[in-house]
Amino acid sequence: MEIPVPLIVFARGLHFPQVIQLTLMTLTQVRRFAMSLPEVTEEPHFNYSSFRVRGKIFATVPPEGEHLHVFVSEEEREIALALEPAFLEKLYWGVRAVGLRVTLAKAKPRLVNKLLAQAWSRKAPKSLHATAVEISGRAKRA
Repeated sequence: MEIPVPLIVFARGLHFPQVIQLTLMTLTQVRRFAMSLPEVTEEPHFNYSSFRVRGKIFATVPPEGEHLHVFVSEEEREIALALEPAFLEKLYWGVRAVGLRVTLAKAKPRLVNKLLAQAWSRKAPKSLHATAVEISGRAKRA
């Protein structure tokens, strides 16, 4: 469920506040987008939930549901961290950085969806990439 959060803004030249609705990123939105990618399944992974393409994990959700772990490349990780440090941090497996930890309550849905798509792309077989491009193209035309 999307949670609208009212934000009161005082615009220059106006003597009264304007209320703008912001939408926080939710686990429901993450799930909806991830499951829209070709051949994705959601399965348990120990006490986490995981999103997989043909059995390969590209994202996990810790039990508390407030974060998302996305397994993107080092280059994608560093670019995202430079752009949005307020809701992203390096995700470590031992001493090795393996992706990003996203704080959902602060996250921008568009960027989270892009990160999920990038992580999916790293794990999906090449034969599925054409399907994803076709789906993406139809969505843009609609």
